[in-house]
Amino acid sequence: MSTYFPTVPVDMARRNTTQDDSDPLPPLVLIVDDDPMIANTLATILRGHGLAAMTAADGPAALEIAGVIPPQLLLSDVVLHGMNGFELAAEVKSRVPDCEVILFSGEYSNCDVVSHHSEGHDFLTMVKPVRPEDLLARVWERLNLHGTAPAGIFHS
Repeated sequence: MSTYFPTVPVDMARRNTTQDDSDPLPPLVLIVDDDPMIANTLATILRGHGLAAMTAADGPAALEIAGVIPPQLLLSDVVLHGMNGFELAAEVKSRVPDCEVILFSGEYSNCDVVSHHSEGHDFLTMVKPVRPEDLLARVWERLNLHGTAPAGIFHS
């Protein structure tokens, strides 16, 4: 059995594209938390506000995803199995320099430690529980730093 795919001249293909084909993809947020309920809830909230979201349960899985699909923003818990959130954020930033970072923890003392160890990095830290509207405000602030937030999408 053979399959035949006809060739199409480039100028004809360009004429046949629609405006929808040129719409930019929404910014990708990579969410890392070892609690699937938290990660999935955050992903649902972000998707509901026009963002693309992927989840990972730990640092190595997040690095694998970031290596294939570079995120515009990393949203990670501080306490993770395998590597902590700060180590993950530093590694992701070394691989994807324009990636913004928000780290969060259920313990205020962890945020102090991350703030202390993040010298030279611009990591935002938040304490859980985070209200969805506060999280969305910080996410949009970070995405707007590089102009990666698409125009016309609800930002709060």
